[in-house]
Amino acid sequence: MTATAMNLYDSKAQTLREFVPLKAGEVGMYVCGPTVQGAPHVGHLRSALVYDILRRWLAAKGLRVTLVRNVTDIDDKVLEKASEAGVPWWALAYQFEQEFNAAYRTLGIEAPTYEPRATGHITEMLELVDRLIDAGYAYQATDGSADVYFKASKWASYGELTNQRIEDMVDDAEGQLRGKLDARDFTLWKAAKPNEPVTAQWPTRFGAGRPGWHLECSAMATRYLGARFDIHGGGLDLRFPHHENELAQSRAAGDEFANFWLHNGLVNVGGQKMSKSLGNSTFASDLFTQARPIAARYFLGSAHYRSVLDLHDSALAEAESAISRVEGFLARAERKLGRRDFEGHHDRYQQLPTAFVSAMDEDLNLPAALAALHEAVRAGNAALDAHEDAAAQVELSAVTAMVDVLGLNPNSSVWSVGQGDSAESKALGSLMEALIAERNLARANKDFARSDAIRDQLKAAGIQLEDAADGTNWSIS
Repeated sequence: MTATAMNLYDSKAQTLREFVPLKAGEVGMYVCGPTVQGAPHVGHLRSALVYDILRRWLAAKGLRVTLVRNVTDIDDKVLEKASEAGVPWWALAYQFEQEFNAAYRTLGIEAPTYEPRATGHITEMLELVDRLIDAGYAYQATDGSADVYFKASKWASYGELTNQRIEDMVDDAEGQLRGKLDARDFTLWKAAKPNEPVTAQWPTRFGAGRPGWHLECSAMATRYLGARFDIHGGGLDLRFPHHENELAQSRAAGDEFANFWLHNGLVNVGGQKMSKSLGNSTFASDLFTQARPIAARYFLGSAHYRSVLDLHDSALAEAESAISRVEGFLARAERKLGRRDFEGHHDRYQQLPTAFVSAMDEDLNLPAALAALHEAVRAGNAALDAHEDAAAQVELSAVTAMVDVLGLNPNSSVWSVGQGDSAESKALGSLMEALIAERNLARANKDFARSDAIRDQLKAAGIQLEDAADGTNWSIS
């Protein structure tokens, strides 16, 4: 199978477009990472996972992907939270940065090619400010402070990402008091405040201060990917004002910037938007106490990336059941046929079912891709039941290739630590050992009615038994 064309939904164009890399064989992708002012929640994890799967799929198609995911380690909220906790802002930022990275690793999300911190790129940010001032699109505050603003009203295309007209945007009345020419102008550089620590300030020709959030991402994206790159991704909540402002200041400075804009949907909890005010925030630590990481990854990647993902009462149990069926088939097939390994990405790509490839190529349609995965599992189990080893081998290759691409291969070393150590896993294992021992004893005593009853009881519960020379094996069917 040769690599096929791929369509992605470009938020700026508001339509599906064929994705063609700007440079043959290579893809540059920038994803807005976390503002490290608190612990990661499921919304953060879902966003990072979406772009991890996209990156894996592009790599599976033979493309070399450079993924940049930044860390916003200086921000109003970081300073506020650090002040409340009585710790240095940089210590708080580093603590939560480590928590985010630990959560990403637990979910099997691959590390980005580059993970720049905002505080490490002040020089690039100030250079961008100078370019904007020289081009007439930025100015120092009229009140003499070190604030520097972008002239939103002068940039004729302002609002193009979110299909808005600046004339229709609500004025920020308070902004007029901060030295702005127009209340809708946004901040590029923030003047230092008297109550903020000196360690959170950098000297400039405007005066001491720190970068604005939007400026940070524009400077870091072009620093690592150049003035024009393939994909800019992030959560739907970042489209405005963050991404709109990024696009405006970058284009005004002369950079073509991103060719595609992708935005993933948000996460609801029990049908409601997750928010602090509702008290329904679900953090990574909560998620990992409720589900195995591989099941959590399955759940977070189960909906179309542009849709809302709902964390309801049975969602994780359903994900556990689904991934267990995949694990059960792989364990069963590998016992009989051996583990399937691939010789590079081309060999793996050749084993992918057409339905899976079509789904992934059509705007990363994960529900359809998972349907193809489960169809192959069903067909593989049927082939094993019928002792059709050749057909089972085809499905084993297909399933292994698909879970490799999705980051769900239970044989991966990512899942080797702690995956079977939960209380539930231990309890099930102990119960199965006892039932298998009881069945073996019944068979030895020629009590076939009892041994068959145990087998049928387990089959009704979705557990498959296989008798082999070295004993009886079980798997979830």
